[in-house]
Amino acid sequence: MFRHTSRLSRALLPVAGAALVLGTAACGGGSDNASGTNTSAAPAAAGSGSKLVVVITPSPDNVFFKAEQDAAAAKAKELGYETLVISHDDDPTKQSQAFDTAISRKAAAIILDNAGADVTVTAVKKAKDAGIPSFLIDREINQTGVAVAQIVSNNAQGASLGGQEFAKKMNNAGSYAELLGKETDTNAGVRSKGYHDILDQIPALKMVAQQTANWDQAEALAKTQTILQAHPDIKGIIAGNDTMALGAQAALDAAGKKDVVVVGFDGSPDVVSSIKTGKIKATVLQPASQIAEMAVEQADAYIKGGGKASQPEKQSVDCILVTPENADKVTNFAVAD
Repeated sequence: MFRHTSRLSRALLPVAGAALVLGTAACGGGSDNASGTNTSAAPAAAGSGSKLVVVITPSPDNVFFKAEQDAAAAKAKELGYETLVISHDDDPTKQSQAFDTAISRKAAAIILDNAGADVTVTAVKKAKDAGIPSFLIDREINQTGVAVAQIVSNNAQGASLGGQEFAKKMNNAGSYAELLGKETDTNAGVRSKGYHDILDQIPALKMVAQQTANWDQAEALAKTQTILQAHPDIKGIIAGNDTMALGAQAALDAAGKKDVVVVGFDGSPDVVSSIKTGKIKATVLQPASQIAEMAVEQADAYIKGGGKASQPEKQSVDCILVTPENADKVTNFAVAD
């Protein structure tokens, strides 16, 4: 069962430029990066007095994951922990190495946005066997009872919002294409299904192309260019994330097509800016920073509570539709009241 949590509308931490591996040294002392050069923290026994929280996510080149890293590290520091922030770049091998680092450093907890729903199970089990609890954010794994928590955006609810807005902007008619995320990421399938639960009910909407662009902007641009060659009169493109939406919009701009509807998913600053200028029509905001903070707070409660979870394992947080009407209120994956 999911525990469904409504969003908290609050402006969170600024999202800065990307770096492949970063710690909270920029926020103050008592932190570390993946190179392990800062040795001020002497590791304690796993799960027994350690003050190290390890944050593992995909590359912060994507501002969504950068927001996760920043929020988790800042919340951990606020609660009195040292941090080690590692990027796995969606590479299961790098993720496994990051877990080995967390285990060797005898971390108190791991905050994880994982590199694959199936392949990650082994790594989380390994940490659990070493006495280190894992708190998953953004992406689930295909097994329960291994991680202490799996906190994700309500992707089905968000995709329903996105599908409805896309249909509205399309005037419920015309040909469209869909750009899909990574097949190994459960979010890709959930979002696509959520879109189609809405769009497939509208007879005058016709999907003429569906391509996997793996959450990648450059790949989305190339795939959209190919789609436009085969379907030059296409009226809309719905994307599984904002990065692919930006790639699609870039291809449309290059082709001089100004009236094609593009809708994304994430609520990234670049897409919010595009919405303000009238290009991309809408996105579905995921409260990335809020979810990362929730994971750290629950990890803290687990550690201080003697290994007892304070919440159900599976939890979901509502998404928010971003359109020109509320885009000015969006700051770093949060909507102000």
